[in-house]
Amino acid sequence: MYNFSIGILLDSLRLPFAEAVEKAAAAGAAGVQMYLTRGQVHPSEITEKTVKERLDIINSHGLTVSAICGDLGGGFGNTEENPRKIELSKRILEMTMLFGTNIVTTHIGVVPEDKNDPKYSIMQEACGQLAEYADSLGGHFAVETGPESAITLKGFLDSLNSRGVAVNLDPANLVMVAGDDPVKAVYTLKDYIVHTHAKDGVKLTDPDAGKLCGEEHLKELLDAGKTYKEFPLGSGKVDFDRYLAALNEIGYNGYLTIEREGGDDRVGDVARAVKFLESKIGKK
Repeated sequence: MYNFSIGILLDSLRLPFAEAVEKAAAAGAAGVQMYLTRGQVHPSEITEKTVKERLDIINSHGLTVSAICGDLGGGFGNTEENPRKIELSKRILEMTMLFGTNIVTTHIGVVPEDKNDPKYSIMQEACGQLAEYADSLGGHFAVETGPESAITLKGFLDSLNSRGVAVNLDPANLVMVAGDDPVKAVYTLKDYIVHTHAKDGVKLTDPDAGKLCGEEHLKELLDAGKTYKEFPLGSGKVDFDRYLAALNEIGYNGYLTIEREGGDDRVGDVARAVKFLESKIGKK
């Protein structure tokens, strides 16, 4: 039995907040993740009263908050936009702490492989500021894996000399986008992993893509310019047996938060994903 907890990214359900929380509890999750980037919960709008109201709903269903999603879009590669995004990100982390978690998952943009690329130092400066602020609060901005290889991301994080900017490991993104091995990524990024997403999929150039998608559908996807396809948990290319064993081996004992980006039966897919993970980690 593995010591992981199962969470659900509420936005995956495409339901009003209170209903989504109810469905997450009914599915058997222990925690939930939500966005704080739009509407009533935009960082410039959210109040402590709103936090309390939402947390009361979550706690009333016996759930906790696994993490907050604070992705503002576009990353931190633009010197003109970065000051505004950094301040909004700091506000999100402040509100996140009120939800009883210290983890904000986000995308920082694609880290260049070449450290001499001007964008590298721009991102480094912005993430350095985020890391310093996160350290001051005992929190983490957790970078979602996928746009670049795990080894490139590790080199970037090492340069910050902090775990204030850490890792939200998404195995499907590594498979679908970077063409990287999630199992190896666990060992590469082990010092930084503070949260994970449970998602599955395939890169359309993978030799098995036709078998998984169907040859005709694969051709349609490629003709449409698609490069990957997300699948319900357990039906894509992520080897969850090896992946979960690796997480356990490095001592990770946090959340596997289910994310479903597509599909016509979000609620059903997420509920089945909970059961799939329960079968893998030995929890019923």
